[in-house]
Amino acid sequence: MTASSTRRTTAARSRFAAVGSIAVAGALLLAGCGDQTKDGGSDSSDTASSSSAPLADKLPKEIRDKGVIKVGSDIAYAPVEFKDSSGKTVGIDPDLADAMGKQLGVKFEFENGTFDTLITGLRSDRYDIAMSAMTDTKDRQEGVDSDTGKKVGEGVDFVDYFTAGVSIYTQKGKNTDIKTWSDLCGKKIVVQRGTVSEDLAKSESKKCTGGKKIALESFDNDQQAQTRLRAGGADAGSSDFPVAAYAVKTSGGGNDFQLVGEQVEAAPYGIAVAKKDTQLRDALQAALDAIIKNGEYGKVIKKWGVEAGAVTQATVNGGK
Repeated sequence: MTASSTRRTTAARSRFAAVGSIAVAGALLLAGCGDQTKDGGSDSSDTASSSSAPLADKLPKEIRDKGVIKVGSDIAYAPVEFKDSSGKTVGIDPDLADAMGKQLGVKFEFENGTFDTLITGLRSDRYDIAMSAMTDTKDRQEGVDSDTGKKVGEGVDFVDYFTAGVSIYTQKGKNTDIKTWSDLCGKKIVVQRGTVSEDLAKSESKKCTGGKKIALESFDNDQQAQTRLRAGGADAGSSDFPVAAYAVKTSGGGNDFQLVGEQVEAAPYGIAVAKKDTQLRDALQAALDAIIKNGEYGKVIKKWGVEAGAVTQATVNGGK
């Protein structure tokens, strides 16, 4: 998930791969929660002890001793991370974290926060990592604000674990003339603040002619944007493809929204780690490679129906 330089994705760059259609596993609800309330993690009580975890010795001693990795995450971004009907944190990221935790002998505890504050929280040591559908970009790696081009921090390192693009969606049966980003000139779009969708809307609006700019309304989370569009307060919405596809599949029993056009800006999601925490970064990379090799990664990706976004190895700072 960047405030320009700290959200899910950043603005127009040539990317690779495309994510395939999403199949929803079970009747899961799009339920949100407060911005900064601590969550009990993905509730995995069967995480292996350090003595049985093959990669435990790769972790920094202080984390190994605590037995916990604190994860900053915007837990309102189904199906990547969200609350199910019982209030449990579920999704692609929590499932992958559980599998990695068994390799490392620790539990990943997800703590909820608005997306555009996650990297700030990482810098201030509120979290050990940020794992929240955050796109790995050069700007984030270098601590550059993508809007202004100015340095705003030291940046972060990423361990890349998935690939996703960005999609546009509209109310079902409405605004059928919208197929591409250029079709949004003279129309209104709703997005989550700090995302690549917001960056793209700003960039495309500058290209509009005849005074027909793109009207943009940004929200703290994607569910608020969906609510606005559902009520007819905008012509279109945009978010990462897995999230847009999930909303189309589940909202109103599949009767609220429709995907339009092709997804763009396919890029890697990365687990963000502070530049100083190189040992933690390398341990996460080793754990991700281990679950890719042992098949646990593939099981998670298949469970959520996003196989086309799978990676074959853990890469550090692969974003361009």
